[in-house]
Amino acid sequence: MVEGTDDKWEGRWDRLRGKAREHFGKLTDDDLEQAKGKRENLVGRIQEKYGETRETVELWLKEFEQKHL
Repeated sequence: MVEGTDDKWEGRWDRLRGKAREHFGKLTDDDLEQAKGKRENLVGRIQEKYGETRETVELWLKEFEQKHL
């Protein structure tokens, strides 16, 4: 993880939460609430819902961050 990325997520979580919900359609409001703006928590929730490897989810999030952070 890039240092400071969690800070970026937390500081923009209200906006990013909706974008993440749209982008990762399998995530529920509860999943996003559990993530609480922490990137690591979000990685785990996405892995759980999509059944993908951590590496794959990291790539997805990197693309998401390039668009929205």
